[in-house]
Amino acid sequence: MKDGTENPLARVERRRPDYLLLIAAAVLVVLILAGLVTAIRGSNYTEAAIFFVSAIVLAALFLIDRAASRRASALDDRKVIRWDAASPELQRQNVSIEVRELARLLGVGDDSLTDLLSAYIVAEDLALRQIQQEENLPLLRHVNIGGPSFDAILVDQDLITCVEVAFLVTPDLRQEKIESMLKKVATAIQNLATMKSRLRLRLMLVLVTQMSADEEEHLRLLFTTRRFTETPVDIDIRMLDFEMLQRTYVSE
Repeated sequence: MKDGTENPLARVERRRPDYLLLIAAAVLVVLILAGLVTAIRGSNYTEAAIFFVSAIVLAALFLIDRAASRRASALDDRKVIRWDAASPELQRQNVSIEVRELARLLGVGDDSLTDLLSAYIVAEDLALRQIQQEENLPLLRHVNIGGPSFDAILVDQDLITCVEVAFLVTPDLRQEKIESMLKKVATAIQNLATMKSRLRLRLMLVLVTQMSADEEEHLRLLFTTRRFTETPVDIDIRMLDFEMLQRTYVSE
């Protein structure tokens, strides 16, 4: 019976060395070097130049092949990493924290939590749809990467983009949220390093906003000037208007 926990990203088989090709390449190197030495000794500088250029081209092809091999090896590393779905309990806990923060900012009571919960779930869903549409890449939602859980991940060859979504109704993102995201990414990087993985990580912060134009401009200026201290990876910040998302994916 097929194991139901099979890694969904394990789609690439490890490349086996082509020894015949390696032998042919070694012979070609010897012939080029021999021809270059012979041409120089015979003062035939035209042939020497041809052999020299051939050696450069061969070296470039070797470097390109090595880069492709490293990328293939990094792709193969995805097989040994656990890509588990975040548990329902953890997802409920994360959503509850965000919804209660929204309620605090809006100054509403517990009787409005249900409506805020629905709005938050819709905002996150539409934002991830938009990001997948823009990036045109496979997207997995609520995934653990060797421990830390992210709202989603995007997979592009050996680059894994960790996506975190925030729903903002005021032009600010609390520092605790930023520190939590950076800590999760740092932990994921450390876990990959422990496994000697060659996968690369980056962080995408998706801000779903429901505020005035002036407040959105203030938010843009805030993230332009704010420094993310000790950032372990590159950060891509996307701002999406909640009403625009609803018009695009919900309204007829």
